[in-house]
Amino acid sequence: MSGAGFRMERFSRTAVLTFDRPPAHVLDATSLRELATQLDALEADRDISTLVITGAGERFFCAGDDLNMYDGISPAVARELTCLLAAVVTRLHDFSGLTLAAINGWCLGAGLECALACDIRIAERHARLGLPEGRVGLLPCGGGTATLARQIGRGWAKRLILCGETVDVETAERIGLVEQSVAGGESLPAALALAQQAARQSPTALAATKRLIDASQGAALTKALASERAAFGTLFETADAAEGVAAFLGKREPVWTHDRSRNR
Repeated sequence: MSGAGFRMERFSRTAVLTFDRPPAHVLDATSLRELATQLDALEADRDISTLVITGAGERFFCAGDDLNMYDGISPAVARELTCLLAAVVTRLHDFSGLTLAAINGWCLGAGLECALACDIRIAERHARLGLPEGRVGLLPCGGGTATLARQIGRGWAKRLILCGETVDVETAERIGLVEQSVAGGESLPAALALAQQAARQSPTALAATKRLIDASQGAALTKALASERAAFGTLFETADAAEGVAAFLGKREPVWTHDRSRNR
C-alpha cells in the first residue's frame, strides 16, 4: 500500500510505515492528509497490533515539513497546515497497539515529533536528531515542545530547541531520547523483533497499560498541540518567519529584523 511520500507494508500483525519521498522524505500537505487516513485505517484493523515507522534508504528517517508549503501563504492557511501535522502526531500517539520508530538516519522537525509520538525509539548510530525550526523563524508545532521535555527533561529540550542543536545517537541514548542504538541497517530488524515480543501479549491488556502510562505523564497531548498551533500561528504573522522560510528555500542565511508583523 502506497501514498504520497510513504509506503505501508504488513508483516504478520505488524504494519511498517516507511517515509519515502527522496531525498529527505519531507512531509507536505498531501502526505500528511493521506498519513492520517492510513493511520485511522490501521487503528480500525483488528489484525494489526504493532506499528513501526522508518525511512527509506540509509540517510534520512524524515527531515520534517516541506517548507515549500509555507512559502507565500497567509498566517490563516499556516494555522490550517499545522492541524494536518497535529492529526498525524495524535493518531500515532493514540494508536492502541505498540508503536516503534526505527530511526535510520537524519530525524528532524516533524520527523522527530512523529518519532516522539511513538512508544519506543531505536536509532542507528549514524543518525542525527533535532528540532531546528527556530533556524527558519518557526517553532515545533507537532507536540515537540511538550513531548521532548517530557522525554528528556526541560534542560536538554531547551538546548535542542532554543540552540537549534542536533545530537548524535550516543548522546540521544544517554539523555533518553532513544531507547536503543544499533548498527547501520539494523533499526528495522530490531523494531520488528520487539514487535514480535509485543505480539505475544494480550492486545487488550497492552492497550489498557499504554493508556495508563500515558495518562500519568502530565497534560494531555491534545492540549499541548493546541497551544503549539496557537503559538505557531502568531509567530507566522511575523516578518522573521517569512524571512526564515525564504532564506532556507533560497539557500542563504536569514537576516532577522525582529519585526512583529509581515510586510504583505
